[in-house]
Amino acid sequence: MSAKSHRTSGSVAMDDYLEQILNLIEEKGYARPVDISKNLGISQASVTNMLQRLDAEGLVKHEKYRGTILTEKGRMIADAIITRHQTLTEFLRLFGLDEDTIYHDVEGMEHHVSKSTLRVIDVLLEELKDDSALLQKLREKL
Repeated sequence: MSAKSHRTSGSVAMDDYLEQILNLIEEKGYARPVDISKNLGISQASVTNMLQRLDAEGLVKHEKYRGTILTEKGRMIADAIITRHQTLTEFLRLFGLDEDTIYHDVEGMEHHVSKSTLRVIDVLLEELKDDSALLQKLREKL
């Protein structure tokens, strides 16, 4: 298995941008560099450079002064990133971890977990949601 299969875009930074662009599009209907910059805490110049890189990779269509949209490929990757984030978050919440810990752990894990490991977590998540006795037993061991 190649290193690239552990990530969706091949880059943690690119994953973060794609996730942020999709979130902004779903929230506002558009993604502007100024909003991406604000949400990621990165300079607008850095955002513009990354948007040009994402455009060159065929993941977004970025037009100066018009905003950014995801291509079909970019949308598929962004959806996968968000699904990873949601699955990992929901799994950790089962065990009563505080939201700050969950947020920081998921931000690291979501970029590095392989598809096969994520599938294991997803199966465990579904089984634990259906078996409250087993979930309680596991919580007691923590």
